[in-house]
Amino acid sequence: MTGTSIVLAEQRLPIKNLVLIIGDGMDDQQITLARNYLEGVQGRLNLDRLPVRSAVQVLSVADSDPEKVVYVADSANSATAIATGQVTSRGRIGTSAGDDRDLVSIIDLAEKAGLKTGIVTTASITDATPASFIAKVKQRECENPTMMVEALYHDRKPVDCSSDTKNKGGAGSIAEQIADSDVDLFLGGGQQHFDHLSEGKKQTVLESAESNGFYFLNKTSELNDLPVKKKVLGLFAETHLPESWSFKDNREAEKPDPSMLNYVHRYLGSVELPEPVECGVNPEYGDTPTLSQMTAAALKHLSNDNQKANDNQKGFFLMIESASIDKASHRRRTCGQLGEVKQLTEALDQALAFAEKNSDTLILVTADHGQAAQLVPDTSIFAGFDLPFYTPGYLVRVKTPEGSVMAVNYATNTLFAEEHTGVNVPLFANKTGLGKVPAMVSQPELFDLMTEHLNLR
Repeated sequence: MTGTSIVLAEQRLPIKNLVLIIGDGMDDQQITLARNYLEGVQGRLNLDRLPVRSAVQVLSVADSDPEKVVYVADSANSATAIATGQVTSRGRIGTSAGDDRDLVSIIDLAEKAGLKTGIVTTASITDATPASFIAKVKQRECENPTMMVEALYHDRKPVDCSSDTKNKGGAGSIAEQIADSDVDLFLGGGQQHFDHLSEGKKQTVLESAESNGFYFLNKTSELNDLPVKKKVLGLFAETHLPESWSFKDNREAEKPDPSMLNYVHRYLGSVELPEPVECGVNPEYGDTPTLSQMTAAALKHLSNDNQKANDNQKGFFLMIESASIDKASHRRRTCGQLGEVKQLTEALDQALAFAEKNSDTLILVTADHGQAAQLVPDTSIFAGFDLPFYTPGYLVRVKTPEGSVMAVNYATNTLFAEEHTGVNVPLFANKTGLGKVPAMVSQPELFDLMTEHLNLR
């Protein structure tokens, strides 16, 4: 048209966000225990009301022979499989089994594409699950510069990541890689790993992070006013954040106590079961930020909802970990597990509320692996046989708000800590996942699903 200029509006793709919530060790046993306690046996968690439910296969290989299958994973290799789409061996963080190659993570791809990124956890931010999304290192124990060369974990397990030191051309310890990163937000524990001197520097890892543009905070009250234009590093505990719930009266898991006659023959004598326990608020929790508070702050910061003009035009990737489902189960602390699943559901509420206002937000909730803790009968089906019967493992009998007793059995070994199990883990999604999530996926396929949603492929 002569004399008339036509201005075409710039076509913009819809902003796509992805919130990945990982319940560390949260298999169906953990979910069932929490549902029974928190909502009652006929109640429903918000997880149960999500419109998509699937299953995830956990895959592992041997480091000495990557062709050899290993049937039970740890958090390092299972989180690495989710984060990178590559099956690896236990203990590895963002690196391949056998040949020790650095793997490309979803956070690497998201940053390259201009998306914002964040990690929130109730563990140390250097712990295996969060570390797998950002770091590349041979062993999960290499969390700070002092653990890189000929170190001992808990004064017993040999640790050597000398090939990953900066002096050898590596990226350094997990804490150093976090400090050097361009991730927009970290919230969790692990202050102790940032107090060491950075390799080859006269400043601590924390000072290096601040030099790299991170705003540091360590108080819950500071979550309400995060600086919009700065990267955020929030460290709220020296190690992992404390579990929100604990046993009352200093109780712990116990083994059933059989009579002397039962040692003569298993069908003789009697057995005394541990007395029921009650759950309450952990007195050590104090002013620790909840996972819900950290999630709300992260969503606000990554979406820039705390300013009038939203400059996040490409979306974000946020990984949220409820870590102490696993850590409490390792230590046979049923109340800690229950409180941590509660924390996960409260964080999920925050994510769901955000997704209602931001329609292209995909929420995925899954676990990295299964854990010890079986819901077993408090009154055995063998009670009518008039025989002494009891679990060979540790037993916790929890008083529930419904007025019943829930018996939880731990029996993967006889040592000080329980082990993981090789079960499939669940996968839930919000309505954005309808038609995208198949009935069953492997953890590497979960990576494919996420990168496809964020247009990173």
